[in-house]
Amino acid sequence: MTHFSDVPDEPADAAAAALPLPGGQRLARGGAALEKAVLFLTWLVPVLERFPRSQKFLLGDRLQSLALRTVEDLVEATYTKAPTAVLRRVNIGLEQQRVLVRVAYNLRHLDVKRYEFAVRKLDEIGQSVGGWLKRLVPAGPRQPAA
Repeated sequence: MTHFSDVPDEPADAAAAALPLPGGQRLARGGAALEKAVLFLTWLVPVLERFPRSQKFLLGDRLQSLALRTVEDLVEATYTKAPTAVLRRVNIGLEQQRVLVRVAYNLRHLDVKRYEFAVRKLDEIGQSVGGWLKRLVPAGPRQPAA
């Protein structure tokens, strides 16, 4: 069995296979965004446990709360008839996480590998959410260039 390490060498899909759900099901309802957010949160929690005590309960808790809120919001978006507002809230939360991850890196609570991994995964979640939003909100008519 593959274990989800701090900085996995395998792609997220391989990591997803390491985290089976009851009955072998996948987090399909919320699509790729929800699945990636769950995997990111699963990776993030043990990483935050290594933060210095002074930051574990400040910066670490805030990062964990934002990541958990992202998962909760994606579940809500999955079961909401008009999820556009929720998905926009998710985008804001992802940006807040990016900023706090950068702060953690600047304070040397994250090494370069963990920082790069976190930023890459947050970007992947953001791309999935952006794609979901594009499917929900058709692009308006294009204005001709003046």
